[in-house]
Amino acid sequence: MPLRFFNTYSREIEQFEPRNPTARPVRMYTCGPTVYSRAHIGNFRAYIFEDLLQRHLELRGYKVHRVMNITDVEDKTIRGAREASVPLQKFTEQFKEAFFEDAHTLRIKRADEYPAATDQRYIDRMIEMISALISKGLAYQADDKSVYFRINKFPDYGKLAHFDLTQLKSTGRVKHDEYDKEHIGDFALWKAWDEADGDVKWDSPWGPGRPGWHIECSAMSMALLGDEIDIHCGGVDNIFPHHEAEIAQSEGVTGKKFVRYWLHCAHLLVDGQKMAKSLGNFYAVPDVMAKGYTGRELRYALLRVHYRVPLNFTWEGMNEARESLARVDEWLARLREIAKSGNLQHPTANPTTAFEDALDDDLNISAALGFLFESIRETNRAMDQNEMDAASASAWLDWWKRINTVLDLEAETDVAIPHEVAQLAEEREKARREKNWKRSDELRERISALGWEVRDTKDGPKLTRGIGPA
Repeated sequence: MPLRFFNTYSREIEQFEPRNPTARPVRMYTCGPTVYSRAHIGNFRAYIFEDLLQRHLELRGYKVHRVMNITDVEDKTIRGAREASVPLQKFTEQFKEAFFEDAHTLRIKRADEYPAATDQRYIDRMIEMISALISKGLAYQADDKSVYFRINKFPDYGKLAHFDLTQLKSTGRVKHDEYDKEHIGDFALWKAWDEADGDVKWDSPWGPGRPGWHIECSAMSMALLGDEIDIHCGGVDNIFPHHEAEIAQSEGVTGKKFVRYWLHCAHLLVDGQKMAKSLGNFYAVPDVMAKGYTGRELRYALLRVHYRVPLNFTWEGMNEARESLARVDEWLARLREIAKSGNLQHPTANPTTAFEDALDDDLNISAALGFLFESIRETNRAMDQNEMDAASASAWLDWWKRINTVLDLEAETDVAIPHEVAQLAEEREKARREKNWKRSDELRERISALGWEVRDTKDGPKLTRGIGPA
């Protein structure tokens, strides 16, 4: 079936048709981290959705050129550097490194480029764009020396967010007093330098200053992907004003349609509440790892809910993720044993394309995973009844290899079981054979305290990574 995505601009499911798939790859821009602090798991929910999108496009034969920006200059990064009494670059570098570490932990594919807003070539591009907007009457320099975009001169402003411009209110990103602007909704393209900015400034035709947040993404996207791109992603909080502003300033410069498909990811909640440090429910990736979970378990927990549905993160959900992946691991181990056996007596049905078809339908990961686990149930039943032959097992393993290029959830094969854990597992199995259940339970608890779990299966006990002591 053809790929279909929900386009935020039209508010409709649309068939995916890139501008020119034969001449160039799908051009995809994703809003990356603002590096004033470590990215939290809500940020990574969006980055994993974008990773899923890219991987599925590639599974379906598309080449993807993806750019993810790094916002390293804006009010929060400047304030953080000032409070830490360090240069801006030194302050943001630690969070850039942390972002890449966490992305690697969660198995997120690297983008082709990660442009930084402070790179001089992009600053130059921003200044060129702002100059063009001023020359067209779409921007102006106010009394405060900052340059603003005239939203009243761009008739389509508000169409992405389906927003009534009469309801506009100031946002947290606006730094200067509203009386400096012609309209409350006019957004900053260039922010004039003031003392709070310290040494963070660039020369421009309008005096020293720095770019506004919105123009950074337009300049970097157009510099690396061209005037028109196929897909632009982000969280729903980016729709307005950020993405709305990107459309206005980009199309204001080029007169061309900036983006064909806008895809946005819903919020992540924690125990049904908005994540906030004041509530004690604010988690970065290392916080989850510190509780004994693995990167692939967190990846699964953030991946398993459809991207347009709010995801409620809970520790119970993390345990469910662990259990689900343990089922996958056990299933794969059984298939591999049968595939090596050479038994060709009981062929079973080969896999279908239902997994891929579900993802074709606006990345319906819930339906895709539902098919995966239904397939695991059916094939486990066939293996229990000795009705799975080697050829069928190999076919299922080949299918898994294919869909795992999208999921990337397979266990690492080089995780060594510590000698002490293996010895305790042997003692526990001996106690079970002797029906010494009290001793067996005690040994299970000791294994768990060391960060491992023992599962009793049809084929004997299996050791998997578990949660260590708190």
